[in-house]
Amino acid sequence: MGMVSDRQKELTALLDKAARVYEQGQDEIMSNFEYDRLYDELKKLESESGTVLANSPTSHPGYEVLSELPKYRHETPCLSLDKTKSPAALAEWLQDKEGVLSWKMDGLTVVLSYENGELIRAVTRGNGEIGEVITNNAKVFKNVPVKIAFKGSLVIRGEAVIKYSDFEKINEAISDPAEKYKNPRNLCSGSVRQLNNEITAKRNVHLFAFTLFSASGDPGFNTEFKTINEGFDFLESLGFTVVEHRTVNSTNVERAVLDFAGKIESNDFPSDGLVLCYDDIAYGESLGRTAKFPRNAIAFKWADETARTVMREVEWSASRTGLINPVAIFDPVELEGTTVSRASLHNISVLEELGIGIGDEVSVYKANMIIPQIAENFTKSRNLIIPAVCPVCGGKTEIKDNDGNRFLYCTNPECTAKKIGSFVQFVSRDAMNIEGISESTLEKFIDLGFIHDFADIYKLEEHRDEIIGLEGFGEKSYSNLISSLEKSKVVELPNFIFALGIPNVGLANARLICSKTEGGLSAVMNVTREELLGINQIGDVIADGFTSYMSDEKNREEILKLNELLNIKVPEKADESELTLKGLSFVITGSVEHFANRNELKDYIEKKGGSVASAVSKNTDYLINNDVMSNSSKNKKAKELGIGIISEDKFIELFGKQNFSSIKQET
Repeated sequence: MGMVSDRQKELTALLDKAARVYEQGQDEIMSNFEYDRLYDELKKLESESGTVLANSPTSHPGYEVLSELPKYRHETPCLSLDKTKSPAALAEWLQDKEGVLSWKMDGLTVVLSYENGELIRAVTRGNGEIGEVITNNAKVFKNVPVKIAFKGSLVIRGEAVIKYSDFEKINEAISDPAEKYKNPRNLCSGSVRQLNNEITAKRNVHLFAFTLFSASGDPGFNTEFKTINEGFDFLESLGFTVVEHRTVNSTNVERAVLDFAGKIESNDFPSDGLVLCYDDIAYGESLGRTAKFPRNAIAFKWADETARTVMREVEWSASRTGLINPVAIFDPVELEGTTVSRASLHNISVLEELGIGIGDEVSVYKANMIIPQIAENFTKSRNLIIPAVCPVCGGKTEIKDNDGNRFLYCTNPECTAKKIGSFVQFVSRDAMNIEGISESTLEKFIDLGFIHDFADIYKLEEHRDEIIGLEGFGEKSYSNLISSLEKSKVVELPNFIFALGIPNVGLANARLICSKTEGGLSAVMNVTREELLGINQIGDVIADGFTSYMSDEKNREEILKLNELLNIKVPEKADESELTLKGLSFVITGSVEHFANRNELKDYIEKKGGSVASAVSKNTDYLINNDVMSNSSKNKKAKELGIGIISEDKFIELFGKQNFSSIKQET
């Protein structure tokens, strides 16, 4: 045993801060790879000194909660797990016992309590002893049963997560790249701990149950469970989504780890390892706990495979938002079964912290076996020159600070990279619906100076000879393009508003705003913030973004120029009696026969007052699927929730009827 070193103190403070930031769902101050490396170093120093400082992350399972949500002391502490990176260690840990291996999901742990079939309390893990009460938020998680058949007392623990697909959709709606969420866990933490559960509901939070903590008091159910698997089966029968799991022993657990690893790349949910627990509940409980860890379970973290390579260049990738992202290009290496030669450097701050330079020797890894990252720079030559001009347009660049991180931006408002995204939306099917003009064609026209604003698209005839002479074009292609442009000039007002690319205003919101605003384009251009907020489903963010866009003089000039070139039609106000689908929510899956495509059916439903969602939930009224008897995930979910599954023919047959209950009765 020795003295506590300055390094131990330094690591304790640094890792304590990193862990607190992580628990609060803020942007991490270091990667998981770096955290694990320093954590292991700290444990070694603590072992050598025989001292563990009070704020060491090795000595406490969680961190203080900092929000205004009510606090609640857990009846039994929520402990973290001891961990290993060795599959062989899992086999040794099991010895002659059977275990249950499952995903260690990367979200926020939540404890749910039910009494008499009702969800009465949901509490975050918090610091393991005291969490935050989020009951109203848990009630709007996408897959949490609010009422269950079990009428006794039930307590479960689960992981709240936001799936990658939902995370990407939410980030796509945020225009400022510096404001985008860093990863699903950050977004989930903020979503679960909202003071307004309307926001939580929009974030598509899912809960995966991983522990049946207690169940008693309902004579109609046998709750004398002897194994973890029996408890999981019981939870599934009540409607809970249980974490994917399989039974293992010491001879097959290493093979099972490989099987789980093979699923990572296609998983839609974030995970950061696996959890192994003894299937025999009584045996596991008999082992007790250490000061920090229970002895009935152990966590397995992926031992990130690293490889050394040499930095060859940094590619500067300009985006339509103006952000210029640095991307590391290095000699190809094999990682987790694939060849890797590129990794995002994220921003200027990360690049500078790594000390990146051309010719540097670096180690690379795949974070959670998926995303290539630079782990360490052994050379740190720092010889890289940050570009003074944009790689796309040559315009001046500028470094901006955002919440402690530095980002590189192109300052040229006419930058081609910035324009492409807005023009792609303008010509898209739900907007101006200009057929035959692809993103690559738009890039060519912009680069050649044919297009500077939206109105220029309708003046392409001025460049006839040049267009016909372009590679891939000709008389016929040019003629088809002009014909498509003429056809698109007749457009409905909501589609025109959507085409403008106003932040957070999709086609559904454009329809809503236009339908509630009397007076056509002029009225929509001059709508007030208060008028917008008076429309159900329109909140502060959309109202502020819409009025800000419409008050910009340049935007108004462009709209008026387009108005002279187009025939913008105000949709006839639907008679209330024609809104036969008002208040009904549909999900459409599979192919359609009577409509051109699913979007046309979606459009039809929305015009009749209904709404269309992408996923089946408790709020869905009907799932439209021509393969009514299929075992697709959407069909299974609909059956679980008692939602009617109808064919397209059945939908058309019953359309217009005031009473749709017959559909549910027949299915």
